[in-house]
Amino acid sequence: MNQKNSLGLNKCFLDLDNPFELFHEWFEQAKKKELNDPNALALGTATRDGVPSVRMVLLKDFDKDGFIFYTNLNSQKGNEIKKNPNATMCFHWKSLLRQIRITGTLKQVSDKTADEYYNSRAYESRIGAWASKQSSILKSRDELTKAIEEFKEKYKDKNDVPRPNHWSGWRLKPTNFEFWLDGDNRIHERLKYILNENGSWSKNLLSP
Repeated sequence: MNQKNSLGLNKCFLDLDNPFELFHEWFEQAKKKELNDPNALALGTATRDGVPSVRMVLLKDFDKDGFIFYTNLNSQKGNEIKKNPNATMCFHWKSLLRQIRITGTLKQVSDKTADEYYNSRAYESRIGAWASKQSSILKSRDELTKAIEEFKEKYKDKNDVPRPNHWSGWRLKPTNFEFWLDGDNRIHERLKYILNENGSWSKNLLSP
C-alpha cells in the first residue's frame, strides 16, 4: 500500500491544492485525538515597532476567508492588532505529532458575526466579557469578583446580555500555511503553501 503522496510526503499530507482543505482534514483528526482543546493555538502579534508577543487562544470558526478568535479589543493583543494587523497562528497537536503554522493579516469581524457568537456563550462568560478589563492591572482578585457580581445584578435576564462594544472577533486571512509532521531523527516533513496574486496557492517542500 502506498504510504506517500505525489510529493513523496506521508500520505496524511494528501494531494490538495487548497490548504484550507488540508487544514480541515487535519483539524478533524485532531478533534478525535487531542484530549484537551484541539482548537487551541498560539497567536503571535507585534507592536507597531515589531516587539512580539504570543499567547494561547481558541479558534472559534474558520472558512475560506480565514480563522476567527474572539477577545477584548482593549487587551494587549487587541491594541497591538489595531496598530499592526500582521499576525501568525501555530497549532500543535502532540497526539498526532503534527503542527500547522499560518501567517496573514487580521481584520475585525462584522458586528453580526460577533453578536451571533457572543449570544451562543454561557451566561457567566457573557458577564465576564463585561467585568474583565483584560490585561489591565488588578488591585486584588476581589475587584474582579465585585465587578462580576455588579454586572450580574445589572443583567439579571440570562437571555438578554448585550455584547460589549469592546468585545469582538478577529479573522486572520492567510497568505501562507506550513504543515509539519514529526519525523524520525528530526528529519521532519514540511509542506508550505503560498498565496499567489491570482488567488491560487503554490506548494513547496521545506527542508527539516
